[in-house]
Amino acid sequence: MLESKAENAPFWEPLVPEDEALAEQTAHARDEHLLLDPRPPSETNALMMAAMRRTGPTFWLLVVGLGGMVVALFVTWFIQMYQGIGITGLNRSVMWGPYIANLVYFIGIGHAGTFISAALRLMRYDFRRPIARAAETVTLFGLAMAGLFPLIHLGRVWKVYYLFPIPNQRELWPNFRSALLWDATAITTYMIGSTLFMYAALIPDLAMVRDRVTGFRRKIYGALALGWRGTDGEWYRLETLSNILAFIIIPVMFSVHTIVSWDFAMAIQPGWHSTIFGPFFIIGALFSGVAAVILIMVIIRKGMGLGYFIREEHFNAMGIFLMILSMAWVYFYFAEWITNWYGNLPMEVALQQMLTGQLAPLFYLMLFANIIVPLGTLWSRRVRTSMPAMFVVALFVQIGMYLERVLIVPGFLSRNELPFNWVNYTPRWPELLITVGTFAFLALLYLLWTRVVPIIPVWEVYEGQALQSRRRIGRALLSTRSDPH
Repeated sequence: MLESKAENAPFWEPLVPEDEALAEQTAHARDEHLLLDPRPPSETNALMMAAMRRTGPTFWLLVVGLGGMVVALFVTWFIQMYQGIGITGLNRSVMWGPYIANLVYFIGIGHAGTFISAALRLMRYDFRRPIARAAETVTLFGLAMAGLFPLIHLGRVWKVYYLFPIPNQRELWPNFRSALLWDATAITTYMIGSTLFMYAALIPDLAMVRDRVTGFRRKIYGALALGWRGTDGEWYRLETLSNILAFIIIPVMFSVHTIVSWDFAMAIQPGWHSTIFGPFFIIGALFSGVAAVILIMVIIRKGMGLGYFIREEHFNAMGIFLMILSMAWVYFYFAEWITNWYGNLPMEVALQQMLTGQLAPLFYLMLFANIIVPLGTLWSRRVRTSMPAMFVVALFVQIGMYLERVLIVPGFLSRNELPFNWVNYTPRWPELLITVGTFAFLALLYLLWTRVVPIIPVWEVYEGQALQSRRRIGRALLSTRSDPH
């Protein structure tokens, strides 16, 4: 039996069961589940503010190290613009290299934010509440990094204005029937929609920071918070806006990688000309995106001291999603080749190149990272609730999905229907430095972002805890904080 409490008592006040065994079970449930362990808003807000102010030698060393790699990225890019795209490993047959593979990869991890925050929000999954903003940030910065690579791949960056549908002196107009133009349109729409969706959910937390800082920072956060006061009308409008944006952004998410797949499927290149590329690219994007969010969860939980908000239950749920997506990826990947295998047809040039050619080591490493590692480990709850184990599994998935993009883009281009055009592609130092620098750029932006914006949506956590304290039975709304008798 639970102790009686005043009906107007705050829901975060802990219940003290009279039975010792029940008290132990209750304490265990609170340790395991965030929504069952509410704390006063002042305490949770203080935890978030302390995490934002947490810096030290390790933080500044990371900033300096990542900043140096970003400088190397732009210096290498300038050298490439000055000397020409010929300093890379691209050639007559392999005209798309790691730059386009990076474009597809970063667009893919950008699907995590929409899936975790928007889709799971509409499906009423409460475990997404503390990790929603971390996923949305992956979307924002992933798309930003993806936007760099069309410019890097272009070579002559100053000619980029010919790509826009505006009048010019050469009377060159983009082909409005081209998948490339629709690709850019879909990605831009997705970027704008994702930014608005994240900003709407940021407003209450920006107001929370506003009320706890002074000086010019208070003015900046006050302007960003749009005069938020937390009235009932403001909460109602925020909830309505978030649901509307969630409904809008989900179809845009599916359209983005579907259109990206058209860039490949519309060609007759062996390995590209496939009708299954649309769902295959979407599943691959969700697969890499969820793995990226798991990596971020481990890092921010350990580095920012957010153990109260991010718990074993969240790693367990994300591990289950990652395992399901791995199964789906396996199905779509092998569905492309099953016709040749089952029908005993002549092996395609692209498949032969992966099985026995120059790309064979990368192909088998990709299969190991995307199939053996997740499916061989994530069935165990012990693995799913272990942060080091989840970090290793998610890291393998990231490596595997990046290799998968590399195998699709430069790998398939190295072998085509004309044997006299067969070449072996090897990346050179500009491609390697630019690729590594881009990953460092994303990490640096994310690191700085966590110090200026609450990476945990505190108000969503508080809302979930308040809703969890009640149960709807028929037409009656009964509070679990009251005496059952």
